[in-house]
Amino acid sequence: MKFWQGKKVFVTGHTGFKGSWLSIWLQLLGSDVTGYSLTPPTDPNMFDLVKVADGINDIRGDIRDLESLKKALTDSQAEIVIHMAAQPLVRDSYKFPVETYSTNVMGTVHVLEAARLMESVRAVLNVTSDKCYENTEMTTGYCESDPMGGHDPYSSSKGCAELVTNAYRNSYFKDDKAVASARAGNVIGGGDWATDRLVPDIVRAVKDGRTVYLRNPQAIRPWQHVLEPLSGYLMLIERLYIDGRSFAEGWNFGPSAEDARPVKWIAKEIATLWDELKWEKSNVSNPHEAQYLKLDCTKAQNRLEWAPRLNLSEALKWTVTWYKDQIAGEEMRSITEKQIKNYTELPKI
Repeated sequence: MKFWQGKKVFVTGHTGFKGSWLSIWLQLLGSDVTGYSLTPPTDPNMFDLVKVADGINDIRGDIRDLESLKKALTDSQAEIVIHMAAQPLVRDSYKFPVETYSTNVMGTVHVLEAARLMESVRAVLNVTSDKCYENTEMTTGYCESDPMGGHDPYSSSKGCAELVTNAYRNSYFKDDKAVASARAGNVIGGGDWATDRLVPDIVRAVKDGRTVYLRNPQAIRPWQHVLEPLSGYLMLIERLYIDGRSFAEGWNFGPSAEDARPVKWIAKEIATLWDELKWEKSNVSNPHEAQYLKLDCTKAQNRLEWAPRLNLSEALKWTVTWYKDQIAGEEMRSITEKQIKNYTELPKI
């Protein structure tokens, strides 16, 4: 990806799980990266473990603070903006709906407003979620033209963020700037310690010798390794930068159809990789979560020639290997860089 060599890139949410992986990848590609984010959300966290701050301009800031955000973006003189900062958890959105909407909706407004005022910016990608769609529990995948929606505050806020992106695209990003949005599946991979996520919950349980309790073992999700959608984002941004509004749309980046699997299947598969895992169905009452969610990625496959490189079993092996190496005390920057390099050498599925 020679395109990225020397490009000035502004990443919001660079201290998070996906943001850390993306920031490392951009460094490997030779980009000049400025990260703007709150402090890492968990302890431990991938950002510190893989030393993401080494080699980038690391700024602590809140996307709800428009003036601070504008100054950071102006100082960076970025050509490309990748917006990943968010309140990312469904269950937390039930507890903190105002924070969820202020971050995910008004935060998006602030990023797009700052980007439209910056002459140097040419391409903007807003990363939302597969949960932005109005989920009717249909068994076919949602495509980019399906309506936005959301049962819970998190999903709704991501649907709103998509509407905001479309409004800014139609109103402001017309000639010299292009903005797109990306909707990924349920990402897995080493370095995620978020609460109430399946793989991090399993990792904590295994490490502590506890049983992990599955809230919704029959729920089906489009699972994929974190590097899969990130590769799609990089491909899409390159096209945005070069071809402008021809690619300024919403895009799905999800796994192959057979990799939309139940939570229970994931737990069983990890149990074959990690003998210490013990799991049961939780008997605790939980807030509503969709039972079935799947993405149709035909558009990205046809127009961007993007496709997954890891099937789900391989993605789980890579994920478990990363955590085992971390628990064993390995140097995780080199482990992470090796996985990225290995991924780029894989053929598409």
